[in-house]
Amino acid sequence: MIDKEEKDAEHEAKEVKEILGVVSAEVPKLIRSLLESVFSEEAGKNMGKAAAAYYKELKNGGLPEAVAVKLTEDYMHTFTSLGDMLRNVGKGKGSGADIGEKIANAFEKKHNRDEEDE
Repeated sequence: MIDKEEKDAEHEAKEVKEILGVVSAEVPKLIRSLLESVFSEEAGKNMGKAAAAYYKELKNGGLPEAVAVKLTEDYMHTFTSLGDMLRNVGKGKGSGADIGEKIANAFEKKHNRDEEDE
């Protein structure tokens, strides 16, 4: 006979699984949306303006040319690295589905260990 605690645990596990299912479906959509906004023509123009303004401020602050160029390159690298990371996630490398599955598996293992301990 299944007691109330076991029923509650099963119910919670089902709820978590449903939530993770929704999350794993929605996270890739969110990432695609972010990619579209980051790599649009307008975003490119804004990134160029931001880099130019950053460089100009560095130069106006008295930094030597080589330092200003290096810092501006690093500044732009931050954006491109973020874009690369988002693209990789969007292509399934560490996708929301993978994350959801890993969390569900960890939850199930923990639940099974708790049952064994009782």
